[in-house]
Amino acid sequence: MKRMPIEPPTEHYDERIEAIDEQICSLIKQRKELSNNNPGFPTKQLIEEWSIKYNFYEDFLNSVFIQFLNEEVYRPVVEPKGFLKNIPILKSFEKDKVFYSVTFVRQYENASVVNFIIDRDDFDDKMPTRILPEHNFFDLSIEDVADTDYDSRMEGGGGSGGHESYTFIISPALPHDTSKYKLVFSEYKPPYKKKTGFEFTI
Repeated sequence: MKRMPIEPPTEHYDERIEAIDEQICSLIKQRKELSNNNPGFPTKQLIEEWSIKYNFYEDFLNSVFIQFLNEEVYRPVVEPKGFLKNIPILKSFEKDKVFYSVTFVRQYENASVVNFIIDRDDFDDKMPTRILPEHNFFDLSIEDVADTDYDSRMEGGGGSGGHESYTFIISPALPHDTSKYKLVFSEYKPPYKKKTGFEFTI
């Protein structure tokens, strides 16, 4: 899914604050390095204190620190190009009557596309109506023998009833030999990607 290009919200920039803005960027970088890019989130008490001390709205400060947790969303989008072939995977994992599967990987010259499918029986024998499950999502990471650094991005999905399907774009492209890598799916809760601890490998 392509993002719309950013259009500056104003037609001017006060050059007197350029050095301050650069310092803000430098401090953000220091924050990432010092926390090993895992800063957590300031406590409610700290947000309250800083809002008073620096004359900001609390909700504004909350939104600023939330954005620091969302940097990965802005990674450049890789568009798969140069279709090569479909590679059968036909592997699955089952837990609590939920069936997770990957049937194939679509190979391109610069990327791979993984279609991840979730199937569940959304009827409860003891209830006359359907039970709606808690809707969580999954991250996909790659383990391979060459220890390659892969970028993995969920590129949309959806479903109805007891069937869901999600698409992940992996770059660079995965090896054609499927024995050389594993697909690791990790569940998280929206909206801030809190890990549930549920993880499995296909």
